[in-house]
Amino acid sequence: MESAGIGWIAAIIIGGIAGWLAEMLMKSNMGVLMNIILGIVGAIVANFILSLFGVVLGGWLGYLIAGFIGACILIAVARMVRRTA
Repeated sequence: MESAGIGWIAAIIIGGIAGWLAEMLMKSNMGVLMNIILGIVGAIVANFILSLFGVVLGGWLGYLIAGFIGACILIAVARMVRRTA
């Protein structure tokens, strides 16, 4: 988060928005806290995956995009795990 140039409060706000957008796209039903967690963890996951391909997203907009992509990935993985269990 610090490398993206945003602070903790901004990360929570942007993570919440990214998680909410992913929730709307993936048609899942989660709460506000889970949206924030999905957005923040999703941004970390997406930044790691994108860095493997040499893509670096920075700043507020980059963090939002990475959080959205990562949250969608996490929701999809959670659905796959639930189906197999």
